[in-house]
Amino acid sequence: MAVAGEVAGHSSLLGRSSLLPDPKILKMEQRSGLCFSMPVLFPAKQGRLPSRSLRVMRPAVATISEEVLSLVVGKPAKIKVRAVVTVRRKSKEDFRDAVANQLDALSDKIGRNVVLELISTESNSKTKAPKKSGEAVIKDWYEKMKVKGERAVYTVDFTVDSGFGEPGAVAVANRHQREFFLESIVVEGFASGVVHFLCNSWVQSTKNLPSKRVFFSNKSYLPWETPEGLKELREKELMELRGDGKGLRRISDRIYDYDIYNDLGNPDKGKELTRPNLGGEKLPYPRRCRTGRPPTDTNLLCESRIEKPHPVYVPRDEAFEELKQDAFSAGRLKAVLHNLIPSLIASISADDYDFQCFHDIDNLYKEGLLLKLGIQGHLLHKIPLVKKLHESSHGLLRYDTPSILSKDKFAWLRDDELGRQAVAGINPINVERVQVFPPVSKLDPDHYGPPESSLTEAHIAGHLNGMSVHQAMEEGKLFMIDHHDTYLPFVDRINALDGRKTYATRTIFFLSPLGTLRPVAIELTLPPEIAGGERRSRVLTPPCDATTSWLWQLGKAHVCANDCGVHQLVNHWLRTHACIEPFILAAHRRLSSMHPIFRLLHPHMRYTLEINALARQSLINAGGVIEACFTPGPLCMEISAEYYRRHWRFDQEGLPADLIRRGVAVEDSSQPHGLRLLIPDYPYANDGLLIWSAIEHWVNIYTTHYYPNATSILSDTELQSWYSESINSGHADLRHSHWWPPLSTPTDLSSILTTLIWLSSAQHAALNFGQYPLGGYVPNRPPLMRRLLPDDKDATFIADPHRFFLSAIPNVLQATKFMAVVDTLSTHSPDEEYIGGIREAAWTAEEEVLEGYKEFAAEMERIEEEISRRNGDSGKRNRCGAGVLPYELLLPSSGPGVTARGVPNSISI
Repeated sequence: MAVAGEVAGHSSLLGRSSLLPDPKILKMEQRSGLCFSMPVLFPAKQGRLPSRSLRVMRPAVATISEEVLSLVVGKPAKIKVRAVVTVRRKSKEDFRDAVANQLDALSDKIGRNVVLELISTESNSKTKAPKKSGEAVIKDWYEKMKVKGERAVYTVDFTVDSGFGEPGAVAVANRHQREFFLESIVVEGFASGVVHFLCNSWVQSTKNLPSKRVFFSNKSYLPWETPEGLKELREKELMELRGDGKGLRRISDRIYDYDIYNDLGNPDKGKELTRPNLGGEKLPYPRRCRTGRPPTDTNLLCESRIEKPHPVYVPRDEAFEELKQDAFSAGRLKAVLHNLIPSLIASISADDYDFQCFHDIDNLYKEGLLLKLGIQGHLLHKIPLVKKLHESSHGLLRYDTPSILSKDKFAWLRDDELGRQAVAGINPINVERVQVFPPVSKLDPDHYGPPESSLTEAHIAGHLNGMSVHQAMEEGKLFMIDHHDTYLPFVDRINALDGRKTYATRTIFFLSPLGTLRPVAIELTLPPEIAGGERRSRVLTPPCDATTSWLWQLGKAHVCANDCGVHQLVNHWLRTHACIEPFILAAHRRLSSMHPIFRLLHPHMRYTLEINALARQSLINAGGVIEACFTPGPLCMEISAEYYRRHWRFDQEGLPADLIRRGVAVEDSSQPHGLRLLIPDYPYANDGLLIWSAIEHWVNIYTTHYYPNATSILSDTELQSWYSESINSGHADLRHSHWWPPLSTPTDLSSILTTLIWLSSAQHAALNFGQYPLGGYVPNRPPLMRRLLPDDKDATFIADPHRFFLSAIPNVLQATKFMAVVDTLSTHSPDEEYIGGIREAAWTAEEEVLEGYKEFAAEMERIEEEISRRNGDSGKRNRCGAGVLPYELLLPSSGPGVTARGVPNSISI
């Protein structure tokens, strides 16, 4: 209502506006048939979910065409035009904000204003410099300071030559004391029509950044199409964003640069917090955003750390907006409260509190946090505050029941559930076809012993429905999850850690006639005791009695713990968050904001740099959450780096290429997506291919609109610089790899962009938003293990296998910390932007592009309906059935909160 009031206020201005024609001109209008039309106040609603960025108000001003003036005066003249400036305000202001706003309002009154200047697409024929309007001041800043509303709308009047041409940029100088968030500028009054400038950026005070901020119009230009008046500004803007690679970055800066991961350790606080730097020949890794902080005192190669609540530098416009920050802070508070009591227990007692029975774990969801575990007397005796905290924060201290328990709380005990989660769980991208049996390791045999697995045909022959192993392989019925080579180099170091125990695991699955996967063997391997010696392996097969049932359950727990580690350290963090960051940095450094490819990628880069910086601060750092919650502990990031060195390939990160690489799909032109899945009921792949194909089609429409042939691709210097820098600087350690796709044709470009958008949206969603709903019940997928398997004659195990199992999975503190964190990570914020729901304002200027996006948005709606239909198909046993969870992680839309569905445009959590 406040915004509408602002607009209504402009209409009252019309009666006295100097922009209205005088009576003489009106008489001429009547004789000549010319007319003055009132502008539209609000654009027509477009699409399924209107973009915030398109909700730009048209100012209520009269427009005077240059033709009318020419008729009046017969020669070039001055014309008056008006800009409407929309500024987004903070919804919550603290005392400092209120004081600063008062100071800005007063300084505005005495001439310390916000000043705008229009810059033409044309240059002066004599000076060759861009035509400029001269500076004009935003009106009524002081008067509108007290107007309530999320946005404030201001006007700026300009007088320009009638031959000024079309405005292509606006320069903004903020002479106030503090930054403000500029949402948009709309200019009317030119013969060329209304010109929109979508800004969505923080404008710094000139005391911090003396130069003016420049915003380009919504019209896209390839480099060689850049109007003469904008060429110099285009290059200058990119140079400013690149910076000089020197000095400490300030929070107000907008500089994008590269650095290695040398900020995870904190050697100044102790040797136990020292971590190797990631990036370079020794431990290759993608690059991250440079902050320029000074080195530590004890190691000049390590960057000093900055701890919460102080922010880690990201370019100013990459930081969370207020709504997102509020939601993230609320999630962090909830996580702190969830983990507060067990942390207090740990601080006052040397004991590790294990769950005494499964009912204790159930109480986390029913009774509130931990005060039903038989320890409350001990705790309350020493910390009386806890009782009040528990009573006053009961809703926050109680965990939400994970979806995995909602239909069948005992499903996790069944073997078929382990197989179902391999294709429809949190980590559905590691299952692969068995093409050689026994499986063979690719590790160095001189160090890790003979490469052949200890699995034999005798282990699995009785579980293949009468098939031989050879027949099952030939018919595509044998699959596995193989974490052997990922873990084996680290097993001895992990097992030397206090309270951590692991194996290198392989799990063999048989594809049943019903289309479900059933585990038929688990191999648990320890390294040889001497280099090159025999590996120590233990093979488990489906149980036949009570003892083997408990051993089998422990074996599955080790498999799941390994899978949790690979999911978090490799598939989730490395292959989406870390590997996307260099492409984002290069896009800002090398692609102008008016470049059409930048505008295509823009919604898929939102918040990624900020969430990655927060991860370096609290999650993947030494002593952080990941080390505390996952089996490898301080070796977590070394495992991630080793995978990057040995396995990561950009050309195999797209969905079809990944499915083919794992052998779970073969090319088949007769199939809808050109692939035939060897596991027909594979929910992640089935639904993922729908989204992949839709992205691919939309990107093809977009790229071919701007690039008709190979010459246009090769001659685009900005595009080639972006891709080259992404590889040579952003992924510098792998820059010489032969597998990098070329960028020579429109098809090449479409493939690269489709892969990046897939990773940023659907792939990340599939790996992230099920973490709490599907993994929040720790016995189902323990993130760490504390005991190796016992001997089948172990007295402690035989006497109480139930207690032995609970002592092997995370203890109370470890489990609650893990649950609190994944709950936060699984949460959609209220300002989430979902795939197909928001269009870039620049796309409205190109009819073919706009129609292509409308088609894409409509396809997302159809995909949502198709996924819902599949979830009701009783023939699809991996997503429908008694007690079976539907697979919803790739449903495009979602509400806020923990929903186990929704595909955001970008990696934003």
